Amino acid sequence: MPTSPGPAHRAVTAPTPQRAGPAGSRRAIVRNGALAAAAVASLAPMVWGTTYAVTTELLPEGHPVFAGVVRSLPAGLVVIALTRSLPRGHWWWRAGVLGALNIGVFFALLFVAAYRLPGGIAATAGALQPLVVIGLAYWLLGEAVDPRRVVYAMVGVAGVALLVLDAPTALDPVGLAAAVAGVASMATGVVLTRRWGRPAGTSLLAFTGWQLTAGGIVLTAVLAATEGVPDTISATAAGGYLWLAVPGSLIAYTLWFRGISRLPASTVAFLGLLSPVVASIVGWVVLGESLTPLQSAGFVVALAAVVAGATRRSAVPAPETGGSAIARHGAGNGRPLAPGQQSQRELASSGG
Repeated sequence: MPTSPGPAHRAVTAPTPQRAGPAGSRRAIVRNGALAAAAVASLAPMVWGTTYAVTTELLPEGHPVFAGVVRSLPAGLVVIALTRSLPRGHWWWRAGVLGALNIGVFFALLFVAAYRLPGGIAATAGALQPLVVIGLAYWLLGEAVDPRRVVYAMVGVAGVALLVLDAPTALDPVGLAAAVAGVASMATGVVLTRRWGRPAGTSLLAFTGWQLTAGGIVLTAVLAATEGVPDTISATAAGGYLWLAVPGSLIAYTLWFRGISRLPASTVAFLGLLSPVVASIVGWVVLGESLTPLQSAGFVVALAAVVAGATRRSAVPAPETGGSAIARHGAGNGRPLAPGQQSQRELASSGG
């Protein structure tokens, strides 16, 4: 008579692989999309990291505001002419505010800092920006404060302190003040850009052109009241201005605003710290600048804060879409949207 198989003869059935559920798949897609958006946006601060070397080595001395005008206004006007797009309604003053914070005021302070401080130190002062953005994003955007991100931001500030306090020569106080004020200006611009989004039907390139033009107008007024234009512009200086205007402004700001529309403000702020990393490397390799051991430790600490803060998973979804975006921001003017009306961010993401 046949006997039933014993334990040793029983067939072993392989476990059925478990497929990721719809929620897990969506989370993976969102995570990968956020990483891709961060990678693209990071190109902007990496290009900005070359500003300090270009300014000190190629541009005429004593004309930082003129450099800011050349860097912003021509590119902005060209974009407006090509896109044939102008702000409407309240976007006239919003574009002016964003252009001043992100470009006009920021450029002026940036070049002052670049002329008066070593490149790596001037750029690494940007490590203060994530801490400022975290506070402003909580206040203006309602973004949850991630305690770990706060710690990373404080670590970045500690890196800056190591760089500054152990400087081999006395640091210019005007240069330091300009660097810190520039950080505050850019941080406020990032948060307001995230809060307001951009108008429905407006391309990312046109939005960038508005801000470059508005910032250039602000700088032109400052230029007329202060330094004037250089007596002569050499071919070397013209090349430096061209680099700052096209890759350093038009392309970089377009990528930067794209990142702001797709990522939490605090994540974008940490990406901005790639600028001091590149500036320090360029200063060391190209300009022959040196850092003491304590300053080198500060550089490593600041870089670690960049990596940790930028790759930290956000406590809030980004970018906002659907009901949450409508409830919090409406159409970018603080009013709720009518049923069936798309939010700015939805239209922007479909056309950006």
